[in-house]
Amino acid sequence: MMQLVYCVFFFLLVCRSNKSPWVCLTCSSVHCGRYVNGHAKKHYEDAQVPLTNHKKSEKQDKVQHTVCMDCSSYSTYCYRCDDFVVNDTKLGLVQKVREHLQNLENSAFTADRHKKRKLLENSTLNSKLLKVNGSTTAICATGLRNLGNTCFMNAILQSLSNIEQFCCYFKELPAVELRNGKTAGRRTYHTRSQGDNNVSLVEEFRKTLCALWQGSQTAFSPESLFYVVWKIMPNFRGYQQQDAHEFMRYLLDHLHLELQGGFNGVSRSAILQENSTLSASNKCCINGASTVVTAIFGGILQNEVNCLICGTESRKFDPFLDLSLDIPSQFRSKRSKNQENGPVCSLRDCLRSFTDLEELDETELYMCHKCKKKQKSTKKFWIQKLPKVLCLHLKRFHWTAYLRNKVDTYVEFPLRGLDMKCYLLEPENSGPESCLYDLAAVVVHHGSGVGSGHYTAYATHEGRWFHFNDSTVTLTDEETVVKAKAYILFYVEHQAKAGSDKL
Repeated sequence: MMQLVYCVFFFLLVCRSNKSPWVCLTCSSVHCGRYVNGHAKKHYEDAQVPLTNHKKSEKQDKVQHTVCMDCSSYSTYCYRCDDFVVNDTKLGLVQKVREHLQNLENSAFTADRHKKRKLLENSTLNSKLLKVNGSTTAICATGLRNLGNTCFMNAILQSLSNIEQFCCYFKELPAVELRNGKTAGRRTYHTRSQGDNNVSLVEEFRKTLCALWQGSQTAFSPESLFYVVWKIMPNFRGYQQQDAHEFMRYLLDHLHLELQGGFNGVSRSAILQENSTLSASNKCCINGASTVVTAIFGGILQNEVNCLICGTESRKFDPFLDLSLDIPSQFRSKRSKNQENGPVCSLRDCLRSFTDLEELDETELYMCHKCKKKQKSTKKFWIQKLPKVLCLHLKRFHWTAYLRNKVDTYVEFPLRGLDMKCYLLEPENSGPESCLYDLAAVVVHHGSGVGSGHYTAYATHEGRWFHFNDSTVTLTDEETVVKAKAYILFYVEHQAKAGSDKL
């Protein structure tokens, strides 16, 4: 154990970082993880040099240092498999290492180590200070650790944490009681191979939101939430890059489903009734009873289809949690705002393309009940009911013959006063301010493909804009936000009575 203690101290001196320490389970050396400076990965690569003095038949696994452990989350990782390890040796050696690390965490050495970390964090702490009205205050935003290509999840979580009404609802839910007996108050380690079905997405989501904006200078690890995601959302198992929009939809849908039942002994309906801001008129039912998800994000579309042969009109109403907007084809070659190649694509262009009358092509012929066969037809969308939070997804990824390419076009969007009145089915029944929205958060995809690249988010909190890049949170300004190539936009109902820059 003492060897491990010295290695941890050596890690702080060599890597000059306190983020994501990974210990090699072969030689006990400690280096920073692959998503910091990559020293742990380099340690593995250096051990792959062929041993010329060994016979070809001899196995080299024992000297190749392929398995390491995250000293923070106690997850075990194999570089050769490029995946996390969920099993143990017959003698339970991996669990013994975890127990040693837990003991170290509670020892006197840990307190001394934290003092050394504070010295290393001074530069980071100073960067999180700003002057407000002449006095210096600390940024209270908390970052989220990347658990292995989980930036897609982090960007969505940070965005939702800044939707005030939505976030406050979950933070005010009653917490699950702590376990009794010997495990009371103790930190437990979960492996993703466990068969535990008693998991709660709502509870882990609540705890994650509570951890954000608490003023901590260190990043929060959403390990428990990611464990639940693996359990109930099989599409997101593994550590490959995922689509942030797809994750957001799965997350909201599963929160909605779980909230329809009881939660921690309190019925969903009782919790909704306690929140007076979620009146019955604001609820939109999707797949069952209304919840806070549908009350905040739920809207209703009217879909009109007209047969071009006999003129028969078909109408149906579709509930939605977000709107997916195409970037018009004439703008797809325009990558930046400053290009002189024609006008800049705006969010209004995307909304108009979504709601304009469209003639369906030969592959989408409409089954006309009067003609009793498939006919050419037109389609048009109207918004029958606007949500409290309007989530707009720009369809940047599209399939070609072999690949899923990215549309990297810059789309201009307003920070305030997005006017949705002209897209309403009955605009005359809406008040002058009820159709205006202000931007709350933006998710940005950096890179060329949906399975690669990196996600970050911009969000406004108490009048200030922040940039969330996994564990790093920095103050930014409106000029930087409006230049971002948005992927997902979150707009909240406009509160002010005047002074809006309309779209």
